[in-house]
Amino acid sequence: MGAALVFSARGAEEEESALIPGTRQLTLITKGGLNAVTLSLASEHAKQGIGFNAVAPGVVDSPMHQNDGKSLLKSLNPMGALPEATDVAQAVIYLTEARYVTGEVQHVDAGAHGAKW
Repeated sequence: MGAALVFSARGAEEEESALIPGTRQLTLITKGGLNAVTLSLASEHAKQGIGFNAVAPGVVDSPMHQNDGKSLLKSLNPMGALPEATDVAQAVIYLTEARYVTGEVQHVDAGAHGAKW
């Protein structure tokens, strides 16, 4: 099966967007729309053997967060961990190699997408 990936950011950014009035809803609509498109494309192209999946990283340890406290970033998910870029890359590799996985949103956010904790 060929593979196509749709990237969708999700997780702590939704919490951060809550700090700016009116932006949380836009973030939710946008990310929810990308997830819905992923599922729709997966269904539409399954007979051609093309898979569509999304990777939804949360806060990732990266230069973007170099000035943020690591303990604060770790507190944004129930595992108390800070995923690295390699964790996101491993999810992408898995989805490109998994022959019969399609229409999935793979969260790489140490459980932040699940619920409040």
